Amino acid sequence: MKVKVFKIRINEEFLHKDQRMLDAFLESHEIIKVETAFVNDENYWSVVMYFDEIKIAKDSVKEPKHVKYSAEDDALTSDETAILEALKYWRSEKAKEQNLPSYFIATNKELLSVAKYKPAKKEELLDIKGFGKHKIENYGEEILELLESI
Repeated sequence: MKVKVFKIRINEEFLHKDQRMLDAFLESHEIIKVETAFVNDENYWSVVMYFDEIKIAKDSVKEPKHVKYSAEDDALTSDETAILEALKYWRSEKAKEQNLPSYFIATNKELLSVAKYKPAKKEELLDIKGFGKHKIENYGEEILELLESI
């Protein structure tokens, strides 16, 4: 953590310049704490900033996110069709139980991807597009149990 003190003079001649300097500082630093005091005899605000620097990487290329599996319009095998139908039935029952639209549980494309990818562990569900931490925590065990039973 670093500290910087600003003097914001009230006199019109300096006020805008001092404010612009403070604004520029705020844009490029992570402020942790601020203390202010008005200095009466010299007519200015003393502003003490406790901060960490923010490293701004302009024009940098971000690392690509992990590419997740997403089933395309490939033909399904008979096993995959049976899995997909079982998943759709499970989703329908779960949606009724939770009083939610079925697509809140999982979309058709997500279920199709599960049927084709056939994950065996929760971690493998993360590899399927549309499955994040929340969905896996809520439905992962049931989906994996269903896949095992078919």
